[in-house]
Amino acid sequence: MLKSLKLAAAAALALTALLPSPSAYAEGLIRISQQFGTLYLPLHVIRDQNLFEKHAKALGLDDVKVEWAQLSGGDAINAALLSGSIDIAAAGIGPFLTLWGRTDGAVKIVAGLANQPNYLITSNPDIKSIKDFKATDKIALPAVGVSVQARILQIAAEKEFGAGNQGKLDNNAVTLAHPDATAALLSGSTEIAAHLSNTPFQEQALKDPKIHKILSSYDVLGGPVTPTYLYATTEWRKENPKTFQAFLGALKEATAWIEANKKGAAETYVRVEKSKLDPAFVQSLIESPESKFTIVPTRSYAFADFLYRTGAIKKKAESWKDYTFEELHNESGS
Repeated sequence: MLKSLKLAAAAALALTALLPSPSAYAEGLIRISQQFGTLYLPLHVIRDQNLFEKHAKALGLDDVKVEWAQLSGGDAINAALLSGSIDIAAAGIGPFLTLWGRTDGAVKIVAGLANQPNYLITSNPDIKSIKDFKATDKIALPAVGVSVQARILQIAAEKEFGAGNQGKLDNNAVTLAHPDATAALLSGSTEIAAHLSNTPFQEQALKDPKIHKILSSYDVLGGPVTPTYLYATTEWRKENPKTFQAFLGALKEATAWIEANKKGAAETYVRVEKSKLDPAFVQSLIESPESKFTIVPTRSYAFADFLYRTGAIKKKAESWKDYTFEELHNESGS
């Protein structure tokens, strides 16, 4: 069932709390978070086709239960994971690495979701690059300071303004979920001048002639990027080995199905999200050469190195394998 978890801002304080005890876990029960956008399509397919149940049964788990939590923002998702409200977190590489560092590696990546770009878009014709932002020009993103969009903005700022200036646009950032940020940008009636977005919201906004693109995360990072990941505590995986394997098997099947059935995948997205978007439009986004559904991390280490080098996290990763579960280690990740 879909559980809508409304977490107060104070829930972010749970980042400093202890991880849930093993007694909170039970094989066959899995609670999965998701956010907004086509990046989360593999989770929609798992849910729509009952793939977790299928893989769990193959592993001898007949009495299983799946719960879905619609959350927005890395702080809320990390708080939910640490409180034991969810078992699988779905959030950007930024929130994940923040939690990985704060828990000394007690959380790890299960898999990536997809390679898709994040666009910084604006309704202000005078803003052509990040150098043009004034103090009053607000940039909407899912979570100030911690989201993958926030980190992309910081990496872009460091490249533009030089070492030590990664936070130059931090005061411009405001927290808004992608649907709300898109509506605010298109309305032109708020302080929101720009949105560091994701698919399909950024392409939807760019249909309006008043909106133009400033940059892409692919430009900032030097190529395709996996911005969003699924991650879990090492304790949960240890206590629930069959549940973990059933979920990973379901994810692999869903990912392969999307790549082979893009029309059907678009229809699934519209149906599960109850979206008003034209399925043909969603299909065009999934078929974009910039989009690839894969569980393999791409350019995640660029974020890990940046966050450690700038002091945002205190734990140093020597390789992308340091913060991923071993099931991914035979892949050509980065």
